[in-house]
Amino acid sequence: MRKIKLPALAAGLIASALALSWALLVLIVSVRPAQADGLAQETEKYCLSCHGNPDLKMTLPSGEQVSLYISAEDLQHSVHSPAGIECEACHTEIKTYPHPPITYTTRREMARTYYLACQKCHSSNYAKTQDSMHAQAAAAGNLDAPVCTDCHGAHNVRPPDEPRALISTTCGKCHTQINQDYVQSVHGGDLLTQDNPDVPVCTDCHGVHNIQDPRTAQFRVETPDLCARCHADAERMSKYGLSADVYGLYNLSWHGVDVAVYKAKWPTIWHESAVCTDCHGIHNIRRTSDPASKVNPANLLSTCQECHPGVGANWTAAWIGHNRIDPQRTPFLYYTEVFYRSLTPIVLWASILYVALQILHAAVERVRRSLP
Repeated sequence: MRKIKLPALAAGLIASALALSWALLVLIVSVRPAQADGLAQETEKYCLSCHGNPDLKMTLPSGEQVSLYISAEDLQHSVHSPAGIECEACHTEIKTYPHPPITYTTRREMARTYYLACQKCHSSNYAKTQDSMHAQAAAAGNLDAPVCTDCHGAHNVRPPDEPRALISTTCGKCHTQINQDYVQSVHGGDLLTQDNPDVPVCTDCHGVHNIQDPRTAQFRVETPDLCARCHADAERMSKYGLSADVYGLYNLSWHGVDVAVYKAKWPTIWHESAVCTDCHGIHNIRRTSDPASKVNPANLLSTCQECHPGVGANWTAAWIGHNRIDPQRTPFLYYTEVFYRSLTPIVLWASILYVALQILHAAVERVRRSLP
């Protein structure tokens, strides 16, 4: 009978143990997510056993009635539930039934209490909101200023830009008139009718969570740079037959130079040099061919007169638009510019030569007079 050596037997047992451990580890890793999801779904089922009742309500100390109904469909289609984020992640004070007594008196106080739970997972975005215009309004006493759940929803949180037009609709809940102007503008119209990805929505201009006050001097002087994100993009502008030179030409104009100086030296001091929105409008920007556009040829003079009262028709007749001077569109100006561009260096070099000759002549005269 063959004898098995002890070292070989030990090595075999160790190898078998390692193989079994590896198999168990793979099994645990593959099964754990499913179990976690199952536990989350069980939590939802437990909560929905009461909150799935459409008639479930409560009356707050203020007398307001609040529906406690939660739609199972909303939860299933939200971004949280499929990720295994259960009810207790936000409702941290509720562990089981019966629930502890409520600590808020009004519906708004309840909303402002529960939105604080968002910072646990979204700390970066939450921190940005604390410096935003909305947070400043709340600190000043306007408790209706929006919080996370006002924009994103509570139990029905979904991607905020699907579809992209949903962003302006969400902002329009509070900013009704602005949204109406935007919907009728060239930007909003193309977004709603064509789902055009090139046009800006509210958050492209105002930011997302760190929304700043657009009425400040600093926001004003930064407006040209803001518009240039799109209008200086040659590839994007070529799709619509628009000039991408607008930003560069504006910076060369008196308006642009003045704004650039204030932006560099005194960004917090208000001044009146025209920026894009003064001429084109803000949320109500329309095509130049639209009779309602502020820069339609029929309206351009009255737009200029907002800052330059008393100017006549010749004022706008001299305006060449946001286009470079060229021989086809403006031949007289083009050849005048060519003439002066050619003449200027000739005059400068002639002046330099004349001064150099004068210096040389004076030096020669001094040397000649010093000779015996």
